[in-house]
Amino acid sequence: MKPRGLIVFDMDGVIVDVSGSYRETVRQTARLFFKGACSGEDLPDPLFPLADLARVKQSGGLNNDWDLTVLVVNLLFTLVKGFTNHKDPNPWSRYDKTISSCDVAALAQFINSTQRPLTILLERNGKRKHEFITGLYTGDVGSGNIIKQIFQEIYLGKDLFESTYGIPAKVYYEEGYINREKLLVDTPILEGLSKRNILAIATGRPKAEADYPLDFFGLRKFFSSVITLDDCLEEEHRIFEQKNINVSLSKPNPYMLDAVAGTFKSQVSEFYYIGDMPDDMVAASRSMTEFVGIGILISSSEKDALRQDLLRAGADYIIEDFEELRGIVKYNKS
Repeated sequence: MKPRGLIVFDMDGVIVDVSGSYRETVRQTARLFFKGACSGEDLPDPLFPLADLARVKQSGGLNNDWDLTVLVVNLLFTLVKGFTNHKDPNPWSRYDKTISSCDVAALAQFINSTQRPLTILLERNGKRKHEFITGLYTGDVGSGNIIKQIFQEIYLGKDLFESTYGIPAKVYYEEGYINREKLLVDTPILEGLSKRNILAIATGRPKAEADYPLDFFGLRKFFSSVITLDDCLEEEHRIFEQKNINVSLSKPNPYMLDAVAGTFKSQVSEFYYIGDMPDDMVAASRSMTEFVGIGILISSSEKDALRQDLLRAGADYIIEDFEELRGIVKYNKS
């Protein structure tokens, strides 16, 4: 059976289709954020195409979909008029009062005039940050992080949000978008791969949100290790405590890949990382272990553009689906 390979998978857009969950949550969070503004009723629903959001996400440098949401809100806020920043010490009151002073008529007109509003705004303004938006993305859920809380309420749904965070939902009371997730890989493929390789996951999801689909879809038995955002945050905290240095260990930092490789290095001779974003390929190329970066297009609505982005980021292989892995890694059909 040897040599065995270590195959590390990203989760979102690779194992799990998140177009109806995380990506849609980004879109609905942005729309709900501007709901209380003047002319808010003129904002379209959906607010922008998911293909447009994908181009922004592929721009890189985003640790997770909370960061992506904040970038989107910042981009849209560049077209908001009549802004008055209220200084209420309560973050929810400050948010409500400030948003009610804003006029989004120009924003609505712009969004309705193009299929690429986010891409155009990103090209025009870059990743500019607004002080008001940044102030609503500090702390955590329940302690002033308004944008993250709106996101988590929509993604988890009322019941799961309240059981996870121990506080009542503030803005969203329906079923969570997490229940819209679908499996992208057939379990027989994972079973075949697991017979000749060690399989692992390196994802920017929090542990609880990574555990959910693993258990729901019955995938946990295939994976020997699951590294999540929680592991990155724990190590970041340790580094800060010891060296008083703030670092980000989320992708494209190769920390998660190095951590997984360190666990299994003596058992394998080949290392692969499968991801759907340029940052995944950058992480593979930066790893201390010689990971082969495999970019997968399975969940993309704009495959040609993503292919080029992945290649520019250093992908060694590009595959359309998991069947193509058979020509790259060791695979047992039975």
